[in-house]
Amino acid sequence: MRYRNFGSESFNVSEIGLGTWQLGADWGNVEESTAQEVLETAVEYGINFFDTADVYGAGRSESLIKKYLKPLSDDIIIATKLGRFPEPGGLENFSLETFRSHTEASLNRLGLERLDLTQLHCIPTELMTSGEVFDWLRTLQKEGKIRRFGASVESMDEALICLEQEGLFSLQIIFNVFRQKAIETLFEKAKEKKVALIIRLPLASGLLSGKISTDRIFPENDHRNFNRDGQCFNVGETFSGLPFEKGVELSEKLKGLVPQEMTMTQMALRWILDFDAVTVVIPGGKNTQQVMENSLVSDITNLTETLHNKLSNFYKNDVKTNIRGKY
Repeated sequence: MRYRNFGSESFNVSEIGLGTWQLGADWGNVEESTAQEVLETAVEYGINFFDTADVYGAGRSESLIKKYLKPLSDDIIIATKLGRFPEPGGLENFSLETFRSHTEASLNRLGLERLDLTQLHCIPTELMTSGEVFDWLRTLQKEGKIRRFGASVESMDEALICLEQEGLFSLQIIFNVFRQKAIETLFEKAKEKKVALIIRLPLASGLLSGKISTDRIFPENDHRNFNRDGQCFNVGETFSGLPFEKGVELSEKLKGLVPQEMTMTQMALRWILDFDAVTVVIPGGKNTQQVMENSLVSDITNLTETLHNKLSNFYKNDVKTNIRGKY
């Protein structure tokens, strides 16, 4: 595993982290014993950055991290998020008092005295623009409840709004071979401000594994079933906003560009790591094999310039116009 500087700090984080949405909800059932194996394998393979949220299984993901991850190592970063918890829910979530209570609940579930990193969880754009939410985060920082704060966003416009906030440590964005807008709009600005970039959905909900066909049946409680067209939350969080059938078609076409010595998953993750603006990529993992395979991508040689150019043209010519939702 290789490591990169964590934003403006000297602490280094693993290039490949672990997203834990799947341990909480919305990716089918993950047994507690499997969650334990996934977390243990991640640490074994050098992963030291773990991303979660209070809303993932209404705290289940955070609780599993406390039970199975926290005892393994002190040299880890646990990033969580707030703003979408169902109680009180909606706009009632947005006050200093509610931010404080949700933060304290995460601290309790994670077994921490101070959160390493808390992030706004894809909140309404107008709330980011007004800036008051960031004042609440600064207050919690002064109170010693959080060490750093950032924002998880749905669009590049939102990322740029947040980037103007004093003290912003990180931005979490959707970025993958199917979703390349950040290269031109965000990367240089984030580097200038030394803001860490956390990359979620690097495999476009599995499309970029090359293993999903149009006849694939997803569990009832998997967002790839119930949010396929944005029925429950931002459509961009599922298949990167691509219509499912189109996404499968594009992944099939992409197979022709995969180097002979790589899998499509390896190519997709390595492509992201080739950008020096990226701090950490957080693929999920529902089993130990996925975690192992993802972690090993850190040691793969960079893709060739020729392949990068082909993937750029593929996005511009075949993918870009098919993306739905905030972008």
